[in-house]
Parts: sequence; structure tokens; C-alpha cells
Amino acid sequence: MTRKAVSAKDVAELAGVSRAAVSRCFTPGASLSPKTRERILQAADQLGYQVNRLASGLIRNETGIVALIAAELSTPYRSSLLSALTEKLQQAGKLALTINTDRSDDSVEQALRHAISYRTDAAIFLSGMPARSLAETCLRNGMRLVLINRDEERPGSLRLRLNDAEAGRRAVALLLAAGCRRLGLASSAADTPSLTERERGFREAAMTAGVEFIEERRGPTSYETGQDLAMALLARPDRPDGIFCTTDLMACGIIDVARWRFGIRIPEELSLIGFDDIAQAGWEGYTLTTFSQPIEKIAAESVNWLISGEQKNQAKEVLLEPKLVMRRTVRQGFQPVAGEG
Repeated sequence: MTRKAVSAKDVAELAGVSRAAVSRCFTPGASLSPKTRERILQAADQLGYQVNRLASGLIRNETGIVALIAAELSTPYRSSLLSALTEKLQQAGKLALTINTDRSDDSVEQALRHAISYRTDAAIFLSGMPARSLAETCLRNGMRLVLINRDEERPGSLRLRLNDAEAGRRAVALLLAAGCRRLGLASSAADTPSLTERERGFREAAMTAGVEFIEERRGPTSYETGQDLAMALLARPDRPDGIFCTTDLMACGIIDVARWRFGIRIPEELSLIGFDDIAQAGWEGYTLTTFSQPIEKIAAESVNWLISGEQKNQAKEVLLEPKLVMRRTVRQGFQPVAGEG
């Protein structure tokens, strides 16, 4: 037999108070005498009463639900960002609804339509981009949008992005300072805005410095793609001696192939720089020099904006700087030999 859920009315009757008093007891900041509050809490505990946050939110035309729309949930960077976002949302009294998508526009739009149907208050996009018409539908439904590392703004949205191109430029400068003369750019074929900006910054800096470089772009942003990239780059007779890899996970694949299949010493014969500063980058087997994503800052900026009173019809952009984390995959203290520039 199905048991009937305990209601606020049941609590009121047991505590000998009004239904309105029970409502005030579970409303933050509402006025209620300590004695009455204690009686209500005792009755609620005895009955096993739980506040129906969804129902009360619907009355106020808000649910407290925030949709997290993302792809590649199992990758270290993405899982770390999701963990930080859900923690911040919970601290703010919000409920995270994670929707797993692929990178296609159709998949992202379908995810957003699901979010709208659940009366979510906001959506945070970690991958893909909603069509402008659908974004406007969100706005009309009172939803707020946070776009992380996206290349286009939407009305009523917060756009958080990193200065990815600058990281690519700094990678070139660091590799050249380490004495590298044949540079390599290793990237995914995913064509995300973040990856393409890192690639662009690297190309611009290499061409400005007059340095030739080899470029390989393959597959998804995975460890296995890194292995494929390593085979393509390191089997060449003119293999690079310095590589910028646009994600750490792929860089780990390159390191393992370089060491165990080609017998290349890192950093003596090959310097390598990654991007993301995933946990694995600091492992003893990799100690990867990389650029860190300010995950805690991204999560805090996202949630603070969602709970702020800023106007919903205006777009806001925040540009964050990736931080260089020096470890042991780039040669240190390089001294050019006589006659070398």
C-alpha cells in the first residue's frame, strides 16, 4: 500500500499551530517565536516531514533547478568542473540537473528543451551552443544562461572564457626559451572554441618568431588521441623537439608513447606543454608543465551571477587568465651552443 506523504497540515495539527506558522518555520528569515519554532521542528522530526522545495518554488515561479549541459563528462577536466559547479550550486541552495550531450547542435538544443520542460531557473553550458531562437525562448521563460568557453554571446547570458590564444603564444615563447628549434602543435579535431583559440595563438606566435612548426589534429580530446598524435609527430625524420598539446589528457598519451615506444627522454630530447592542469598532470609519471584552468573561479563566477540581481536581458563577459604551472617536461636552464641564436 502506498504511504501518503506527510504534509505541512499534519505537522501543524501535531504541533498545535497554524499552517502558516509551519510555512514561516521553514522559510529563511521569516518571523517566528523560538518556542513555536521548537514545537514545529519537534513535530516535523516525529512525523518525518520534508519541505517540498519544488512545490514552494513553483508558487514563487522558481524551482531552484539549474541545468548543467555538458559532453565528455568522464574527462578529468570536465568532471572537475562539474564537481566544482555542483558544490557551489548546492551551497547556494540550488539543485543541479546534469544533462549529458554530444557536441552536436541538435543534441544541445534537445538538452535545453528538456531543461525548459523541467522549469529550470538557469542553464550552464559546458559544451555546444543553443540557437539564438532557443536562447530567446529561455529568456522569455525567465531562464538565465551561463556560457563557459563558448565563442558567441547570447542575450541575458554570462559568458566566461579563458584567454586561450595567449596561452598558445606563451607556449611558443617557453619552448623557444628552452632551446627547442622544431616545434609541434598537437590538437584534437573537436574544433571547440577553446581548442581553436589555443591553436591560433600558437600559430601566430610561431610565425611571428619565424619558426617552422609541424601540426597534427586528430580525433576527440582523449588519451588515445594523444597516442595517435605522438605516432604521427614522432615517427617523422624531422620530429619536433618541443610540442604544445592543447589538452593535458592528450599530452599524457604523447608522453607515454614518446618514452615507451620511441625511447625519447623527456625533457632532454623532447619538451612538452599541456593545458588544463588535470590531476594526472601532477602525477610522478608525468609531472607535466601546463596551463591551469581556474575551475574554482569559473564555478564561483557562474553561481554568483545566477543568484545576483543583475538584469536578465543584458549579456556579460568575464575573461579569465590561465596560469602557467611549471613542472618537469620542459628543459630548464638551456644555454645555446656557440654560434646558435
